[in-house]
Parts: sequence; C-alpha cells; structure tokens
Amino acid sequence: MILERWLCSWFGAGWLKPAPGTWGSAASLPFGWLLWWLGGPMAVGIAAIVVFLVGWWASERIVRADGLEDPSWVVIDEVAGQWLTLLLTPPSIIGYLAGFALFRLFDIWKPWPVSWADQKIKGGLGIMLDDVIAGVMGLIVISLLHWAGLP
Repeated sequence: MILERWLCSWFGAGWLKPAPGTWGSAASLPFGWLLWWLGGPMAVGIAAIVVFLVGWWASERIVRADGLEDPSWVVIDEVAGQWLTLLLTPPSIIGYLAGFALFRLFDIWKPWPVSWADQKIKGGLGIMLDDVIAGVMGLIVISLLHWAGLP
C-alpha cells in the first residue's frame, strides 16, 4: 500500500495543509509544463489518461483498505483534472494560472455534472471522475478564452 499512498498523494503533495486538493493541483503544474515541452498536447493527454487509470486503481485500493469514501489527501484526481484543463494551453505563467484557477473553481464549486459524479459514483472511479469532468469543463472555458485571444 505504500506505492498506492505515494501515488494517490501525488508524491506527498496531498499531505500538505490547508487545502490538499489545491496543493495537488499546484504540484501537477511543473509536470504538465514538462510534458507539454516534451510532446505537446499529445503528451499531456496521454499522461492524463495514464494518471486517470493509475489513480482509479490506486484510489480504489486505498478506499477498500481504509474504508473511507474520498480521503482529502488523495489528490491524484486533481492531477488528471488539472492536466485536462491545460491540455491545449501552451506553457506560460498567465495561461497556467488561468487554467489552475478554472480547474480549482470547477473542482470546488462542483456544478452539474461534476456534482452528479461526486455524489453518485463511488469508489476509485468516483474519486477520479468528478475531477476529470471538472478538468473537461476547465478545458472548454480556457479554450474559449484562447479562441477570444486571452491567455
């Protein structure tokens, strides 16, 4: 279970207080930046899918072992969602700050369908899915901002 805890906490970022989800999102940004420079949107997209699948597996094991629905220190879901928001955003300070803010907004606010996934889907998939949906919502908004000539 050490590997699962290490992955789910995104190498310890989930243990930071306050707001471990915000720390997890922030900790994903340098990796997203590097992925973009190594392979552009394709690398970020593939990495988001891999992190989603690994996160589903690892968080399911955590849920079963600990008997908790969605431990606050599990932030690998924020990583997948954050990378989805930034999928089409070339690395820049302004662009990444905007993407970070948008993802955190949708993840915390939980508008429908994020709230639906958060309430209805349980286990490892539930932990991951609401953040992935929030990430897609962030991607749509930031893509519209890019189309309008903003970050």
